[in-house]
Amino acid sequence: MKTNVYRWMLAAMLLMASTTIFAQDNMILTPKQQALMAIAANEAKGNIEELKVALNEGFEQGLTVSEAKEALSQLYAYTGFPRSLNALGALQQVIKERAAAGLAVEEGREADPLPDDYDALKQGTEVQTQLVGGQPFTYGFAPQTDYYLKAHLFGDIFARNNLTFAEREIVTVSAISALPGCEPQLQAHVAGSRNMGVTDEVLKAMPALLDSKVGAAEAERLRGALAAVFGEEYSPVQTVDFTVWPKGEINPYGEFFIGNSYLAEMEKGLFNVTFEPRCRNNWHVHHGAVQVLVCVGGRGWYQEWGKEAVEMTPGTVIAIPAEAKHWHGAAKDSWFQHLTYNKDVQAGASNEWLEPVSDEWYNKLK
Repeated sequence: MKTNVYRWMLAAMLLMASTTIFAQDNMILTPKQQALMAIAANEAKGNIEELKVALNEGFEQGLTVSEAKEALSQLYAYTGFPRSLNALGALQQVIKERAAAGLAVEEGREADPLPDDYDALKQGTEVQTQLVGGQPFTYGFAPQTDYYLKAHLFGDIFARNNLTFAEREIVTVSAISALPGCEPQLQAHVAGSRNMGVTDEVLKAMPALLDSKVGAAEAERLRGALAAVFGEEYSPVQTVDFTVWPKGEINPYGEFFIGNSYLAEMEKGLFNVTFEPRCRNNWHVHHGAVQVLVCVGGRGWYQEWGKEAVEMTPGTVIAIPAEAKHWHGAAKDSWFQHLTYNKDVQAGASNEWLEPVSDEWYNKLK
């Protein structure tokens, strides 16, 4: 437990710095909105460790236990009871561990009790109608599901006033962004959020927060849904799952790259290099060593001087001869990860970095 508490205490100390950095790019999202988004998306992913970090950061930003509990309880309707119950258990752990570490939490207020004559079906129908834009919605194919949606989700749950309708939709959109294959529902909730008080500015700010706090894939799904709802052009970007091969830290050799790349040291001389879309390294030469590349995520390119570029997809293995001038990097529309190691290393082996791969050269690739 101490390791987690120390990690969260460090997160709390770094929170002001990280929030300031984010705020330089985006002053739209409130601290509560940021916390609810990270909590919801990590609950949907089933990532308990990152959920705990998000909960602790939320408490440091003023989120209350009541608000966190309400968001995680609501999400059972979208992500299922197993994830919701696991997340509520994590919330209990966080509260206990914070107490043991002397870190405060604010309980917050519970939802007001509903009147004795409360009609969940009637109220839920009105709320659902508001969400879909003033047109009554009836799911005639499955009447029982229609009843659950109206009476329980939009009646019983949305009637609890310790979260606003807008906050509930921010929670929902964030969670569905973390669920692959649910793009139609995500688009519907992006559109519905606008009817529930979420501003366009807040919606358009949300992908950057997901990218920063949750992951590139989640952010990309939301960008696609936003483009569909707002009728904007959108070029899908293929992402990679950093829980499979770690993204690592900013590449210390970044001066020899166009765009951002990241480096994760593995074991026994093995490194994982991650390239954002369009990122590539300069032309370079390995003197006295063979470099081996193994693509493990996304799509990219390898090219030797005077030869056609070779597309790299997961499973592609390339052994680069010593003294061969070459470059490698991501495709225009995809993140890219490759493992790299050297073999047949001779005494005095070295790397020689050369000129950048120009846009004119790179843009010829499809």
